[in-house]
Amino acid sequence: MNRSDVLAAQGRIGAHVRKTPLLSSAALDALAGRRVWLKAECLQHTGSFKARGGWSALSALAPEARARGVIAYSSGNHAQGVARAAAAFGASAVIVMPADAPAVKIANTRALGAEVVLYDRATDDRDAIGARMAEARGLTLVKPFDDPMVIAGQGTIGLELLDDLPEGWQGEILVPCGGGGMSAGIALALEGSGARVRTVEPMGFDDTARSLAAGRIERNARLSGSVCDAIVTPAPGVLTFPILHRLCGPGLAVSDEQAMEAMVLAFRHLRVVLEPGGAVALAAALFLPEIAADVVAIGSGGNVDEALFAAALAKYPG
Repeated sequence: MNRSDVLAAQGRIGAHVRKTPLLSSAALDALAGRRVWLKAECLQHTGSFKARGGWSALSALAPEARARGVIAYSSGNHAQGVARAAAAFGASAVIVMPADAPAVKIANTRALGAEVVLYDRATDDRDAIGARMAEARGLTLVKPFDDPMVIAGQGTIGLELLDDLPEGWQGEILVPCGGGGMSAGIALALEGSGARVRTVEPMGFDDTARSLAAGRIERNARLSGSVCDAIVTPAPGVLTFPILHRLCGPGLAVSDEQAMEAMVLAFRHLRVVLEPGGAVALAAALFLPEIAADVVAIGSGGNVDEALFAAALAKYPG
């Protein structure tokens, strides 16, 4: 894959996704000790950046494949992105989701017209479930990150950043990372620009950071136990990791508590709602001392359960 794939995805997506704003706050700059921008993908259709990859993938399918329908597995954001695109193209969508996914994500996926199949994250193999159903029903599998068209679609975020940042800007782009589709796509879009992409994950689920340090794919020992459900994945993708290894800086990790506090700070100072997994990049920008340059933090999603958001506001009253 290369930057031309991202440009092609941008052409297919067109006006079907929002160009999201780049926000800043003097209070957040002071807290971080550097200039911090938030790319508010939480304001994207379906509440996350996944609307980009979903549309890119569905728009690239042959019409006969779309007519047979698609299947995806996701904890919720990719689910909604694929379901939205499928509905727009008149295609059926089956989404395999963990039973412990936030209720708002399950409900929103069903509301978009998708058939939701729940599984146990700790004991079931979502890849195997998806493969079986795809074969049995003739469905096309749209993977959440290890799919070239999905990677290219997520990379359109990077093209927007090139339009909005000062010419020649050479800071760091911090990206919430599960399997690495968004990080890889943005890195492709920004290759040669002088900006450096760095992945951000929850502590204890930092498979990408460990993989980048080791130079080979490392896996997480467990797949549950973080409030950042949207970015807890087994390992970096076979397609995404070589791109990350070639183009990205060292990976970063933040605690669940730091992610929750970043959610609250984003709400108080920018008036945007982030989910925990969508707030990890902002948390790294605000709290990690190894960040020395000005930064853009991708606020990747805002699909948070109301009770969890209320609990975060109560815990960090400011």
